[in-house]
Amino acid sequence: MQEIIGVRFKKLGKIYFFDPNGMKFEKGQSAIVETARGLELGEVVVANRMMDQEKITSALKKAIRVANAKDQKTFEENDKKAKEAFKVCEEKIAKHNLEMKLIDVEYTFDSSKLLFYFTADSRIDFRELVKDLASVYKTRIELRQIGVRDEVKMLGGFGICGRELCCCNHLSDFNPVSIKMAKEQGLSLNPTKISGSCGRLMCCLKHEQEVYDEKLSRLPNVGSIVKTKEGEGVVDDVQILKEILTVKIDKDGDITRIQVPLSEVTIIKNARKQDRKKSSDEVDEKELKQLEEGFKRGEDI
Repeated sequence: MQEIIGVRFKKLGKIYFFDPNGMKFEKGQSAIVETARGLELGEVVVANRMMDQEKITSALKKAIRVANAKDQKTFEENDKKAKEAFKVCEEKIAKHNLEMKLIDVEYTFDSSKLLFYFTADSRIDFRELVKDLASVYKTRIELRQIGVRDEVKMLGGFGICGRELCCCNHLSDFNPVSIKMAKEQGLSLNPTKISGSCGRLMCCLKHEQEVYDEKLSRLPNVGSIVKTKEGEGVVDDVQILKEILTVKIDKDGDITRIQVPLSEVTIIKNARKQDRKKSSDEVDEKELKQLEEGFKRGEDI
């Protein structure tokens, strides 16, 4: 077992573990810690606690101290200087005619490094840009190309649900999201309806998939034979979230359809899993694969 604290450097950013170095830290405090890029100020999100050595993948760097008023002032001054550097960098980008979009700029706490985050459709030769910036700021310059999901997380925004985007509100990591999830949830496979502000598949598909997986494991597939109070019939449709089945019953050639809760049916024979009746919004497996690949490449489909 080893004593650790958890520190986060950005809102909803990844939590990093540090050796508290014999000091006591409380959740919500700011702390100065040693990192691979120098001293940094971060928020303590996990107070002192013991952790199994097996869960610690590498040697822990040490916490230096609880941040004081002077440290907070330095942090605020760095933030102010970073905003000024943002404007200068945008001018330099225009000067060099580089096809890149500047997203954010930040100083390390000790001002030993100035980091510029940008997005671009392809690789960018920014060597001359770095030279220009280094001549202005006389410190180590680092440019980092980030993805569109990271861009939206940094900039913030609201989803079609009217709430703050998941990546800006509670997501610390991006989990894989697939077209298959949208299909299993019965959503339209129109990219404009299932993609978020970043142009990628909406993260909420992943949030809800666990519920759908649990319900689908209990619900009969379309085509299954079930027994109801009205007699035996074939499942014609399934409302997954409500757990209501539409059952087609044939009584001497007179076909009727009834809706019945899952709790009131007995599954006699479960059919193989199959796609629902194909509508104008649905696609076949080949088209599904093309959609998936298109989303991965970030294409407009």
